[in-house]
Amino acid sequence: MAQHFLLTAKARTLSLAAVMRLTDDEAFETFKQCRWEGGQPVCPKCGSDAVYTYAARRIFKCKACCRQFSITSGTIFASHKLALRDYLAAIALFVNGAKGVSMLQMSRDLNVQYKTAFVLCHKLREAMGAEHNGATVGGEVEIDGAYFGGSIRQENKVSERVDRRLRRHQTGKRRAVVVMRERQGKTVPMVVHHEADAVDEIAKRVEPHSVVFADEAVVWDALHARFAMRRINHSVAFSDDGACTNQAESYFSRLRRSELGVHHHFSWRWLGGRISAVSRMASNT
Repeated sequence: MAQHFLLTAKARTLSLAAVMRLTDDEAFETFKQCRWEGGQPVCPKCGSDAVYTYAARRIFKCKACCRQFSITSGTIFASHKLALRDYLAAIALFVNGAKGVSMLQMSRDLNVQYKTAFVLCHKLREAMGAEHNGATVGGEVEIDGAYFGGSIRQENKVSERVDRRLRRHQTGKRRAVVVMRERQGKTVPMVVHHEADAVDEIAKRVEPHSVVFADEAVVWDALHARFAMRRINHSVAFSDDGACTNQAESYFSRLRRSELGVHHHFSWRWLGGRISAVSRMASNT
């Protein structure tokens, strides 16, 4: 039997141990390679690659516009206070946590204040979410939706409790997360009030001539006029002759574990940042 990808050495490309062994110079060079192709500095203002490198300080100067800039200028780490190695460690902790990482754990691991870890991780989520702006998917695409937030606190006595799964018992603060996931490809999520609100956006984000897999929910019936659809009735089987939404379901599995096991609660106001991070992790694994 072939070894699962997550058990192979190729899945360990970003190691926290390797990051923490870096010297300051090695961390600086790593940032250069990550930001600029080939490690050649480019002016963030005018885009010129004619750049001076100062020997005494880790800054650069553009020959075209005479602007001085650092390796983090124009990025989410601009005007940074922590060492570059600490930022690389934060990225490793954040990305390798497939089901998310709490800010308290991040603050303990990096030995920083809670507010520092909170702001840093929000910057990482913002950077990941920016990649979804206008992103499209194609080929074989699975779509599905799930609702998050809005649950009510149960009463003490069993006789007074209600079924929180029913729509009439929701608080009105829940939101639907709809995901479009390429098979063996990228994941593009969105937050809407109801699953039906995502149909028009799906039509824009899914490339023409794609094959779309979905369950039997009536909200997806409108997509038949635009795509080749394959539906799966989950009351009969999880998969039938290649028709399934297993990869979309695996995304929601990670998101549920992130909600229940790490963050304990998702507020609908900040749900967009959470799903952006999880979608990037799901695509990488």
